[in-house]
Amino acid sequence: MSTTYSISDLAKEFDLTTRAIRFYEDLGLLQPERTGPGGRNRVYSGRDRTRLKLTLRAKRLGLSLTEAKDIIEMYDSPRDTGAQLQKFLDVLAAHRKQVEEQMADLQANLDEIKVHQREAKALLAKSELKISKPVAKALATKPAAKAGGKKAA
Repeated sequence: MSTTYSISDLAKEFDLTTRAIRFYEDLGLLQPERTGPGGRNRVYSGRDRTRLKLTLRAKRLGLSLTEAKDIIEMYDSPRDTGAQLQKFLDVLAAHRKQVEEQMADLQANLDEIKVHQREAKALLAKSELKISKPVAKALATKPAAKAGGKKAA
């Protein structure tokens, strides 16, 4: 008999909530057998476990669940690995382009932040100089204390 898993087993293994696993099931990513009274108990196969693992990997890559499902379902169809791999490459290329555009936007934001930091530091240094000049001038023009409190003749 092949290995089976409960919803709790998969939730624990992949650090997910049972609700998330049921959501993936609702999307058709997982197809557990139903057992028990009224089919209340879900029994997941090794195939379901693999599909869940692939779904989570696709999410980490930033793919949508629809994209993940399309790619995963290709492996359930008659094997034409060329078409499957091409579809996967196309999805990855589109996602890579999107991530690179986001990185360019983030780099532009970071560059702008750096410019504002330099400007703010320069203004702060300038304002500190303006404050310290009158203090330095006042200290320089303050009469020196006389010895013994008497004026020299």
